[in-house]
Amino acid sequence: MKRLIKVLLLLILTAAMFIAAAIYVYIGLTKDAELDENKLTNYSQSITICDNEGNEITNASLLSKRKSIQLEELQDDTINAFISSEDRTFYSHNGLNYKRMLKALYTNILSRSFKEGASTISQQLIKNTHLTGDKTIKRKLSEIKLTKKLEKKYTKDQILEMYLNTIYFGHNCYGLESASEFYFGKTADALTLEQSATMVGLLTSPNNYSPFKSPEKCLARRNIVLDGMYKNGYINKSQCEDAKKTELSAEKNNDDITDDYINAVLDELEDIGIDFYQLNDGCKIRTCLDKNLQNFIEGLDYEYDNSVIVTSKDGKVKAYKSTINGAKRQPGSTVKPILVYAPAIEENIISPDTKILDEKVNYSGYSPENYDKKYHGYVTAADSLKYSYNIPAVKILNALTLEKAEKYAIMSDIALDKEEKNLSLALGGMKYGLTLKELCDRYAIFQNSGIYKASHFIEEITLKNGKTIYTAKDNGKKVYSAGTCSLINDMLMQTSKEGTAKKLKNLPYDIASKTGTCGNSSGNTDAYCISYTSSDVIGVWLGDKDNQPKNITGGNDSAGIVKQILERLYENEKPESLDTSTETQEIAIDLDESKKNNKIMLSDDASPKLAVKKIKVLNSNIPKLKSNKFSCPVIEKPSIFVKNNTVLIQLCQTYYYSYLIKRKNEDNTATVYDGKWTEEFYDEPEDGRYEYSVTPYFKAENKTYYSKTITLPSVIINKENTSPPQEEIPDIVHREWYNE
Repeated sequence: MKRLIKVLLLLILTAAMFIAAAIYVYIGLTKDAELDENKLTNYSQSITICDNEGNEITNASLLSKRKSIQLEELQDDTINAFISSEDRTFYSHNGLNYKRMLKALYTNILSRSFKEGASTISQQLIKNTHLTGDKTIKRKLSEIKLTKKLEKKYTKDQILEMYLNTIYFGHNCYGLESASEFYFGKTADALTLEQSATMVGLLTSPNNYSPFKSPEKCLARRNIVLDGMYKNGYINKSQCEDAKKTELSAEKNNDDITDDYINAVLDELEDIGIDFYQLNDGCKIRTCLDKNLQNFIEGLDYEYDNSVIVTSKDGKVKAYKSTINGAKRQPGSTVKPILVYAPAIEENIISPDTKILDEKVNYSGYSPENYDKKYHGYVTAADSLKYSYNIPAVKILNALTLEKAEKYAIMSDIALDKEEKNLSLALGGMKYGLTLKELCDRYAIFQNSGIYKASHFIEEITLKNGKTIYTAKDNGKKVYSAGTCSLINDMLMQTSKEGTAKKLKNLPYDIASKTGTCGNSSGNTDAYCISYTSSDVIGVWLGDKDNQPKNITGGNDSAGIVKQILERLYENEKPESLDTSTETQEIAIDLDESKKNNKIMLSDDASPKLAVKKIKVLNSNIPKLKSNKFSCPVIEKPSIFVKNNTVLIQLCQTYYYSYLIKRKNEDNTATVYDGKWTEEFYDEPEDGRYEYSVTPYFKAENKTYYSKTITLPSVIINKENTSPPQEEIPDIVHREWYNE
């Protein structure tokens, strides 16, 4: 018994020491944690946004964004949506949910991380207004201490009201009131059930669940919130199902001339993972905005919905506007260089001069057509891209394979949906499409010798105390070789000079371009022109956000706007030339083989200039076959005939060759012809047996190349053995022959 008592006393003492130590640690780590009432309601801090020269372009004041609302003004559905999703026992606990905390602790111990939290609404309010986002023991203990103080000082309704007025909803919206006005154009007291659920759905990750950036994810998240409200008894099944059938009603409205750019800055702020609550004391964001260029593109005449972006070679977005909030659209033919031609060149499947037969095709029921409804026979890959023919692009993708096309898509951060992995991808057949910024970033790969790096709006973020918490990084990854980019640059420059973007042909510097148009027989919904110089990338989209047909094309309307921007960009100084030679070779190929047989074959060293064509290829894709038609002339065997004691030799037609014809009779050999090709050669020798031979040759400037001599079948000439003259036949009509 005494032994048991000793053990119990030891355990009690150990537990007491442990508790004392825990209390000591708790007190020590949280001694500086004090509840600041001003932080719960003070909205005077601001985010200052500056242009590329450091001049303030707008003061995104949290005071103007954080419009407060009183709890009693809100609909029950709105309040219940937050309670159901964020903290079901909010009105029954004292600020801490110990059951959830123990469960989270167990999960975190197993995972050896702080991956799961157990925050109540009270804890979230403290964390958002008083603490950093660091996942440390000190922060968590400070959060617990301040939460307990909060619960003692304020009622539940006061805490919930402060929470709703400080929570971050994305797009620089702090508080439910400012978020309601931004997303739905209404005050928070007028939110419907589905709109309230949408608001709650944003809290997990405003960046990922934004209705403007990811409407499908936002819709799914909203429906999860509605299901939770039904499960927790806040709404009935009918209300739940009716709300889930309702489409997203969010619609963003921009008023200021720089609103598009500012919203893009705030979107990027979320993309780079900055904790918005860390900015409570205010900060300065220096952007890449060229204010003069922004004013210029804003002042252009746009007849339709539009998006415009201008980025520098180093990835800085100098100007940006969009009446469709940067939505993804079908890219049409603008994907051809990205997902078809560049990958096929990189894989040595094609060169710019490779011939492709433009003909009617059918791939398991898929039969693409060219925009002009015509077939153009054999065309080079360069011409196919220049004139944006569809059938050759599909044929090239089929030869490349979808698997390899996807490999290059992934390398440039394009994730293909399962439904997109088919040959219509060559023509821009995508489920969700791409934003204009995403398209331009992929064209910048060719400008940057094969390196992909996403463009950016934000250069630097500095806190009020002068600490820099973010600087744009110049990270990039290799997608294509510099040689592939050189060839694509050359091909797209031809598009600007002679192809679908020829509206730009008179500009006095190198411009690579690709146009694209999507639509049907009723009209077009998307018209693109993507152009780049050695310094900048310019992208223009015109169309209709509701997919109503318009009389627009990329080569005319969009290219016209690109031309105006280019003229503005380079009114004082021209850009340098684009690279069209790195890691490539200019080779001489046999012109006849290219024209007649659609083959790329190195020309004979002895070829005359007229029989040679110069083309560019990758260093790794030089043809192995080489012509010898001049250094070793070859012809079809001539035909020989004898007619009326005249020898006729018919020579097959060949370009450039000359012929040496010899006649042999017994021991005598004579040259009877030496000269250029003639269709028929005649000879009238004396009687006898003769053997003729033909030797083709090619005469270069300094050397003559003879081929093997062709001996023809022997012929016999015998003039004396010709048929005798016919005897005179009696005239039986006029002569009385029977009397003679």
